[in-house]
Amino acid sequence: MKISIEIRKPDTEGKRAIRLIYYGGSYTDPETGKRRHKRSRESLDLFLYDKPRTPAQRHHNKEAERAAEAIRAKRLYEYETGKHGLGGSNQLKASFFDYFQSITDEKAEGSQSNHSVWVSTLKHLKVFHKLPDLTFEEVDQTFLERFRHYLIHTARTKSSSPLSSNTQSAYFNKVRAALNQAEQQGLIHDNPVRRVKAIKPENNKRVYLTEEELRALAKAECRYEVLKRAFLFSACTGLRWSDVQKLTWREVERFYDGYRVVFRQKKTKGLQYLDVNKTAVSLMGHPSDPQERVFKGLKYSSWHNMELMRWAMAAGITKKITFHSARHTFAVIQLSRGVDIYSVSRLLGHSELRTTEIYADIIETKQREAMIQFPDVLSEPLPSSGY
Repeated sequence: MKISIEIRKPDTEGKRAIRLIYYGGSYTDPETGKRRHKRSRESLDLFLYDKPRTPAQRHHNKEAERAAEAIRAKRLYEYETGKHGLGGSNQLKASFFDYFQSITDEKAEGSQSNHSVWVSTLKHLKVFHKLPDLTFEEVDQTFLERFRHYLIHTARTKSSSPLSSNTQSAYFNKVRAALNQAEQQGLIHDNPVRRVKAIKPENNKRVYLTEEELRALAKAECRYEVLKRAFLFSACTGLRWSDVQKLTWREVERFYDGYRVVFRQKKTKGLQYLDVNKTAVSLMGHPSDPQERVFKGLKYSSWHNMELMRWAMAAGITKKITFHSARHTFAVIQLSRGVDIYSVSRLLGHSELRTTEIYADIIETKQREAMIQFPDVLSEPLPSSGY
């Protein structure tokens, strides 16, 4: 079961009603033979002002969004409690496999790569446990420590290779996330993850472009014009691929003498307000219908990835860049310009400051290199002072 919030179109008074949509799996239409989603809706006594003009209306919108999210969370808790029989003494006898599967199904609506990690984690859990079912009662400190050891020392990929440390960390973190969610929903009260160390991932090298390289890239020809605009837009705003790809004109608003993008992050689901600079505005192109995507035609494919590398080579850049390099570029350039790390963290939409600190390490490395590479002024006679 997935429950999402839907904001309806504005009525004649400029108010947008809020309702919940319940997704209950799918079924085969007997007439057409096609798969169709099971959906039901619940109207809430809440609304948003379509174009808030006063502080009071903007405050109303924030409170209405909070209230809608609280109701959604309550309904999801009620559903999970009823589904798994998690009331009273039956709580720990419920299936952790089923609960983990329900979260995995919800993730299918989001990032494909994130969903695949949840799917793989469940597969490894079942390989490790070796029994048809696993209850919440069995997922204790000892179980987590043994599963942690399994991921590090025993688990293998499809090609029979050991899991990388980052993959080990990702899989173990999904189990931790599921248990943390169960605790937040009141399904369990003694969370064993607090007593088991996480698997520390390796810090992968962040590939970013300098300002000079970014200018060279802007001048170089790219086979896919929308890819060029989207990559440069990401480098100018710090938006992730997932948010650039789904950005619609409805989310682009006039704000004072400029523009602001108001969107909900696909990865974290957090609502973000981002003022857009003039360069980024020009990269978006001419405004279209509200429901149209700003970067219409932008796709994730091997062809686009290959073109990204070819485009970089045409600009004289030998770095192995990906679309995410644009986001790294934005962070490094902002920090290099003296923007404080807290502001950069907010602009990137990070939920934790420590996620942003990796970029501060890059800046410190650049500063150290600049000091070490300072020219040897004593290798040649000093010029005459002239006095």
